[in-house]
Amino acid sequence: MEERSAGAVLFRRENGAEMFLLLHYPAGHWDYPKGNIEKGEQELETVRREIKEETGIEDIVIIDGFKKVVEYNYKRDSVLVHKKVSYYVAECNTSKVTMSFEHLGYQWLGYEAAMKRLTFKNAKIVLQAAHEFLKKPGAKSLDKFV
Repeated sequence: MEERSAGAVLFRRENGAEMFLLLHYPAGHWDYPKGNIEKGEQELETVRREIKEETGIEDIVIIDGFKKVVEYNYKRDSVLVHKKVSYYVAECNTSKVTMSFEHLGYQWLGYEAAMKRLTFKNAKIVLQAAHEFLKKPGAKSLDKFV
């Protein structure tokens, strides 16, 4: 079985530093906002929809030039699922998060703390890549805060 999802390393700036949003999932792990790509939906549409549904945050700006794809397998009801997740980097001005029923909690963390909190190696690889990307001059948004 194949499954495709899209999500984002969502951050906001606080006192000149990036603070990354991590969500606590009911299975116990910490990860980014993400979800399955619905029929007829483009990846960036999924990213925006999932962030809004899972966090209530709408003022996101997708940063141009970053996309990291991870693949892994997991079992759902004894069926092996091959999952492919495309991650983008998105910025917001909002610190208030309105949790959906899908999560137990959230934390805004600096890079080092987020690296320690993330559960899976793939998620840590994505955060490291996003952090390095954000250091580059010229990392700018595709659109403006709305």
